[in-house]
Amino acid sequence: MPLADIIAEKLRLEFAPQRLAVHDDSARHAGHAGARPGGESHFRVEIVATAFEGKSRLDRQRQIHALLAEELAGPIHALEIQARAPSEI
Repeated sequence: MPLADIIAEKLRLEFAPQRLAVHDDSARHAGHAGARPGGESHFRVEIVATAFEGKSRLDRQRQIHALLAEELAGPIHALEIQARAPSEI
């Protein structure tokens, strides 16, 4: 299963988002530190979930990093996160 799908599934199960997009941006980082020839190293997540209501940007990122700790310890080199509450869209 592609890593983007694994990330998306974990986020769906944990946060039940109203909106979710996981982008594999690895091709844009080819030749940079951490980039692997096969890709799947640099990701961008856009998520809107009620679970983020009233939470700071840092707290939201910490929640996502904790959920994806296994992936961040291995195949993911970089993860860009845009996490918003429904009231912020």
